[in-house]
Amino acid sequence: MSRSAPIPLADARHLPAWRRPVALLVLMAAGMPIAFATWSALLNNFVIEAAGFSGVEIGWLHTVREIPGFLAVGVIAILWLMREQVLGLVMLATLGAATAVTAMFPSFGGLLATTMIASIGFHYYETVNQSLQLQWIEKVRAPQMLGWLVAIGSGASLVAYGLLVVTWKSYDLSYGLVYGIAGGVTLAIAVFAMLAYPQFEAPEPQLKRFVLRRRYWLYYALQFMSGARRQIFVVFAAFMMVERFGFEVHEVTALFMINFVANMIAAPFMGRAVARWGERRALIVEYTGLAMVFFAYGGLYWFGWGVVLASALYVIDHLLFALAFALKTYFQKIADPRDIAPTAAVAFTINHIAAVVLPAALGYLWVTAPQAVFALAAGMALVSLMLAMLIPRHPEPGHETILARGRAPVAAE
Repeated sequence: MSRSAPIPLADARHLPAWRRPVALLVLMAAGMPIAFATWSALLNNFVIEAAGFSGVEIGWLHTVREIPGFLAVGVIAILWLMREQVLGLVMLATLGAATAVTAMFPSFGGLLATTMIASIGFHYYETVNQSLQLQWIEKVRAPQMLGWLVAIGSGASLVAYGLLVVTWKSYDLSYGLVYGIAGGVTLAIAVFAMLAYPQFEAPEPQLKRFVLRRRYWLYYALQFMSGARRQIFVVFAAFMMVERFGFEVHEVTALFMINFVANMIAAPFMGRAVARWGERRALIVEYTGLAMVFFAYGGLYWFGWGVVLASALYVIDHLLFALAFALKTYFQKIADPRDIAPTAAVAFTINHIAAVVLPAALGYLWVTAPQAVFALAAGMALVSLMLAMLIPRHPEPGHETILARGRAPVAAE
């Protein structure tokens, strides 16, 4: 990372386009999914084939994976020692390095260890990355730009998955080779970003202490429900495709490719829709759709519906989750600018409270009643829907919910 004085955002526009803050956000958006998406695509097949996992072990693995997310509030302490931009790139490098060595430890204990290290990199990177996005992108451009960043991340995942689909069986690739290449590429991108980009200075210095404000209560509640609901999808939806329908690596990867093609196409339009219609409507659409999808997942077990419908639901589910950036822009509109970094850490911790408990607990339920797991997720989506209805059409400080209309903003202390 450059040792020169930080460059104010207002002055960064004089830099070459490829060295500006938004270009760095684009590079990071492309770099992270290469490791994480490859890890996700291979995970279910790898743990079943190499380590003999059942629903119990996969539940415990994902519980361990979410512990660093629960401890994301620790970012606030680390920011006393290093800048956000530096921390984000160090954590991106950590994710890449841990992914690269995953296949070297094909046991329950080994996978717990590599998963924990990769998860520290992923969750601390994501915490800082969300904070930098909201600080470096103007409010008026945020929905559209965040939509494009989602599309760019989807494009990077698509390239990785496309290579997997084309080469996995044709060249009889090993898990070790694929994990090594994907993690190595992410690591190289992080190192390049450290060396090639100056440090940028946001106009508002960030508070470096724990921040928990009453007026952000709806944002906290939505984050909590999002974390609980999303864990069921992340842990059990793809696992179902392998366990119930016998998907092989190239088939799981092809399904992921379809997801990311859909996101590449749809995310920029979603950004425009959020900008035009507001976060309230976007989140209502997301949560209504997710409730319907999770009920349909249960139908795969209750009524014996087939693999084609299961695949379609998986794609729709993933596409609806792309609307989650509306929650970021909702917070950007109601937040004191100095609260963005500490609240990103607090929100990540809140998001992962249920995530630490649910995967392991639901792993035991999964082996007896998989449909009940998805019914629980549908109920969570409905709770999120009711909460989203409390978001105003035009949220702002002092008007964070429809219940706060007319109240004076609470100043940051």
